Amino acid sequence: MKNYDDTISFLGQWGSFQQTVFFLLCVSIMPNGFGTLSLVFLTATPSHHCLVPEVNLSQDWRNAIIPIEVVNGKQELSRCSRYRLDVVENLSAQGFIPGRDVNLTDLEQEGCVDGWSYSKDIYQSTIVTEFDLACRDQWKGPLTSTIVFLGFLCGSFVSGQLSDRFGRKPVLFAAMAIQTIFTFAEIFSPSWTVFSILIFISAVGQVSNYISAFVLGSEILTGNVRVLFSSIGVCVAYAFGYMVLPPIAYFLRDWKSLLLGSTLICLIYAPLWWFIPESPRWLLSQGRVEEAEAIVRKAAKKNRVEAPLVIFEDCIAYADETEMHSKEQHNIFDLLRTKNIRNITLILCLIWSTLNTGYYGLSLNSAELHANPYISSFLSAAVEVPAYIFCWVVVRYFPRRLSVTCLLLLGGVSLFLIQLVPQSLSDLAVALEMVGKFGLSTGSALIYIYTAEIYPTVLRNTATGTCSSVCRVVTCFMPFILKLSVYFKYLPYIILGTLSVVSAFAALFLPESFGRPLPQTIQEMHKRERWVPKGI
Repeated sequence: MKNYDDTISFLGQWGSFQQTVFFLLCVSIMPNGFGTLSLVFLTATPSHHCLVPEVNLSQDWRNAIIPIEVVNGKQELSRCSRYRLDVVENLSAQGFIPGRDVNLTDLEQEGCVDGWSYSKDIYQSTIVTEFDLACRDQWKGPLTSTIVFLGFLCGSFVSGQLSDRFGRKPVLFAAMAIQTIFTFAEIFSPSWTVFSILIFISAVGQVSNYISAFVLGSEILTGNVRVLFSSIGVCVAYAFGYMVLPPIAYFLRDWKSLLLGSTLICLIYAPLWWFIPESPRWLLSQGRVEEAEAIVRKAAKKNRVEAPLVIFEDCIAYADETEMHSKEQHNIFDLLRTKNIRNITLILCLIWSTLNTGYYGLSLNSAELHANPYISSFLSAAVEVPAYIFCWVVVRYFPRRLSVTCLLLLGGVSLFLIQLVPQSLSDLAVALEMVGKFGLSTGSALIYIYTAEIYPTVLRNTATGTCSSVCRVVTCFMPFILKLSVYFKYLPYIILGTLSVVSAFAALFLPESFGRPLPQTIQEMHKRERWVPKGI
């Protein structure tokens, strides 16, 4: 009895059919990089101060009504307070000069009761300016990003179950439709609450699109092409989508126009329905053999090869069918049942959380790197392409444990060094952050492969899903960690750098998997050697 890959081996690995599936699924993933990281510009907070209404004030008092504060060693206008308008109006009417006749520090202050005046030097508008997410409501800005990450978490759970039940292709295109429709609906949000609900649903569609495309490609493609698609193809496609974002955001500086641009990009999805097939593996698992054969015969015709008269007579749908029919059932508790596996699981959850938190933290913080946020965001996106290509090299030639440790150290040390760079060398600080982004991006792609190689077949999917879910929960706190820069500019970098260094040390306790066969049972996993320092 042959497995699925052997049965369809007559198709080859890189014919016209596989090329079409490979590139079209990558195209379907590209808008996710654009949509996810558009948060950088949607939630940006322009320079602002209290609005001063048109009242009878001298020019001296109009210039002095906003107090001066020191923030990160620099003097700037207060964002959330002004001197009491009625008092200032009275002093102006009496002809007093601020700073000469009146000591400004003695004047009573009040909040921005008339709203805010926002700078339009960089952004025409964002959701911050639209819904006045400033001062007392400034927490809603990072909460918006957290809501998106919660949408990713929910979508990760829902999409897998739905695609197992209804098929990969229907869920893929349903997710695309949800992402497109609700992104467009966000433009008409009357309030921040409505916007948050819509962006949550859109995020569910985005991650469902990504996961469904990833699974569909992994099941249709075979051999080295499957490895190339799952390790580089989807990552580089996502990075290219991210790279398109800053140039478009530069020309569309209004948040509604940016969302409209995101919607128009998603419209490329529609024609793909007629070119991307359903997964023959999934059809076989549902007993729909005739439909699976029809897809494979169409693929054979496209690849110009001869198909057997009967294709799936002796084929099993999955190479792991023996596991599916095994009497022994395994679940998430097996990841914690023994001390060895429990330690590995906890270490991997820490590493996953560090890498994903660092990746999204540096991506969302890219607008703060440079005076021009569009340039810094483009650099942040561009560095991911060589990072994912380098990951492919690492996967082929270097040990996993050493690679993960070095990448975490590269990211952590780079982030630590940023606080030592003088303000006059801002370009050096940007370069260090890009080096950190390179290390964490490469590690984020590598950790998927490393995790799958460590766990046995009976626990592989469960372990990967668990680590992914834990890291998504931790990532929800990332937007608020970035806001700690209000108290100390480099505090987010110190936190991310510390996590990276601690995770790098923890990675040394993981078993090595490079060049070794995948474990099939829990017993084989226990036999894997781990490096343990003397005395422990």
